[in-house]
Amino acid sequence: MTTRPAVYVGIDVGASRTKTAVLDEDKNLIGHCVVKSGTDFTIASNNCLEASLEMAGVSYGDIVRATSTGYGRKNVSVADFNRTEISCHGRGCHYYFPEALTIIDIGGQDNKIIKLDPDGRRLSFKMNRKCAAGTGAFLEEMSPRLDIPLEEMNALAVRSKNMVELGSFCTVFSATEVLEKIRAGKKVEDIIKGLFYSVTKRVLEMDALTEKIVMTGGVVAHNRYIVEMVKEKTGKPIFVPEFPQLTGAIGAALYAAEL
Repeated sequence: MTTRPAVYVGIDVGASRTKTAVLDEDKNLIGHCVVKSGTDFTIASNNCLEASLEMAGVSYGDIVRATSTGYGRKNVSVADFNRTEISCHGRGCHYYFPEALTIIDIGGQDNKIIKLDPDGRRLSFKMNRKCAAGTGAFLEEMSPRLDIPLEEMNALAVRSKNMVELGSFCTVFSATEVLEKIRAGKKVEDIIKGLFYSVTKRVLEMDALTEKIVMTGGVVAHNRYIVEMVKEKTGKPIFVPEFPQLTGAIGAALYAAEL
């Protein structure tokens, strides 16, 4: 008689992107996916999960438990229970870096700084929700202003030799400032580096960074130059998980596996 595989699922429904993670019985990541959340979180989470299960070579019937997290966690129809994104990001990071941590998560709509003790217990957290400045939405807004695809911004920032520092943190005011810099003949790569620097400054002003620093989130996954900027500004080594955008989903799947 063939024994069916047992898997555990984490679904992280963010305001911008939905992420899923499928873990096997040994807590190995065997399936994952990232899609746009769109306007229907239930559909997004279902589609993302289907792709993850296909990648893992398993089916819905093999799921032992599923945990949802993130902004739209209550819209996930297959979830057995849900957890906050703070808890799941902390759990996901501590699984890969089992020590005292300061986690910097730069997402589509908000930034988080989470501090954990050596046992993974949360000591504190701060979240920027009031303004899109310093988040993925900030870069997404600037991309069409510069007529540069979002996925090309990191390579251009790396090429910059003369960063254009922007004076405003506000997304609206920054957009006007960017147009002024373009009109003044500034190079696009120098402006993009300035945008990355604005994100870095915004994050570093949120809280003091202590202990081992781990950076996660979609912005980190696609714009590694921001990690280098944080490293340069803090003078500390920065650690990034293999799949920085999946940290919350992996943490949710770990909670499902550990019940």
